[in-house]
Amino acid sequence: MTERKTDATSAFERALRERGAGRYVLRLYVTGLTPRSSRAIENLRAICKSHLEGRYELEVIDVRQQPELARNAQIVAVPTLIKQLPAPLRRVVGDLSDTERVLVQLDLVPAA
Repeated sequence: MTERKTDATSAFERALRERGAGRYVLRLYVTGLTPRSSRAIENLRAICKSHLEGRYELEVIDVRQQPELARNAQIVAVPTLIKQLPAPLRRVVGDLSDTERVLVQLDLVPAA
């Protein structure tokens, strides 16, 4: 009986880890609708659509409208993407036009 309980507990814990591991929580910090910010938003949405469909939460934060969020996240340049989950936390600065670099930083493809 104890062995069966241990197996069930292990299976449950493994399912919880796997469920959370596939979900991405992303925050993109931008400044208004500047061309660079707009490119970053478009590039990130395209990456999410092709590589994370149905497995991500994206929050776009305008640092002009919510400067306290930028301060709390220690944003020093924009646009900045922060991958909060899955761990480890990662930051990517720029308009996200280098798709390969973004995919590596999001741990979606291995580094070359």
